[in-house]
Amino acid sequence: MATRPRKIPELGKAQARSVWLRAQRLDRAEPFGAGPAATEAAVAHLGYVQIDTINVIERCHHHILYSRIPAYRRADLVQAQSADKAVFEYWTHALSYVPAADIRYFLPAMKAHRAEPKRWSSVGGSEEARKLLARIRKEGALTIRDIDTDVLVEKTHLWASKKPSKGLLERAFYDGELVISARSGMLKTYELMDRHFGWEKRPTPASERQVVAYKLDRALRAQGVVSLDSICHLDAPSKKAVAELIAARVKRRQLVEVTIEGASTSPHWAATEVLEPAAPAGEELVHILSPFDPLIIQRKRLKLFFGYDHLFEAYLPKEKRAFGYFGLPVLVGDRIVAVADLKADRAGRKLLIQQWTWLEPAPSAELRRRVDAEMERFELFQLG
Repeated sequence: MATRPRKIPELGKAQARSVWLRAQRLDRAEPFGAGPAATEAAVAHLGYVQIDTINVIERCHHHILYSRIPAYRRADLVQAQSADKAVFEYWTHALSYVPAADIRYFLPAMKAHRAEPKRWSSVGGSEEARKLLARIRKEGALTIRDIDTDVLVEKTHLWASKKPSKGLLERAFYDGELVISARSGMLKTYELMDRHFGWEKRPTPASERQVVAYKLDRALRAQGVVSLDSICHLDAPSKKAVAELIAARVKRRQLVEVTIEGASTSPHWAATEVLEPAAPAGEELVHILSPFDPLIIQRKRLKLFFGYDHLFEAYLPKEKRAFGYFGLPVLVGDRIVAVADLKADRAGRKLLIQQWTWLEPAPSAELRRRVDAEMERFELFQLG
């Protein structure tokens, strides 16, 4: 008897958005509560919070947390990183804050980085690195400003440093020998990792299979409905192993394959429980999102779910920009209704609207009122 083809359920765009917004905790007010514990909980749930250097408005790691913690204070992240040591910085698809409880899943990457055959080729010799680590071991944590013995060199690219020791610090950081124990803006304080966490013995590194499962579980928790591209964002080498794990979980009925309305060939998966209808969220929330927010950063996924094609135009000439230098998507409920190009005038204590683009052809007076109210709250956050 022939086997009847398995019917793959299709999610409408509205349902897919609902699942993703629920997973991102953007559909409820104060989903993590308030205070330092809320910051730790938010990073733990999202899996990572991206760090970025652009500061025409507040830097994106603070912005991402504010979008989910209305009462967020910058000091809460300082406490989580430096006092509670509940988060640490490392590379995901970019430099990010990551839960310290997950550090064993990053130790294999640190080990692989130490084994890189050309690890000292561009930043100095191993002897210089040994001396720098010995200094930190003896004198305590330091910043790049504490090193005044460098012979300055020409920058090799825009983001490089004239101090050769910066490369040594960063190399030791990616090797897992140093950790960023504190951050003030973009100024980082480096400390020995073992001393920072108070380890007598390091945690056992996760196995390769455990790392793959961690990446899949992190995506399922923070995205709800996932694809290989969304799980392995800027991490193509992991796709084969992740695909094999997904197939095994589908076979065990732990995951189900779904299609998204309008998707061409890319399959998606979800745990069946997240596809159940959620309780009504009440009034639609308004969020002014960072272009580096987890909801925005994956452009193809964003366009599929929301029908919105975000443009990051900071590196384009002014005449070629559609939304402005630093466009911020404005989310109302499950619709992206506008893009705001903003700039913080810190000396004048005000938030400047450089350009405003409505994506809805005739925004109602009520919609304008609600967006204006959120913009006022956003300005207070920007100015501290």
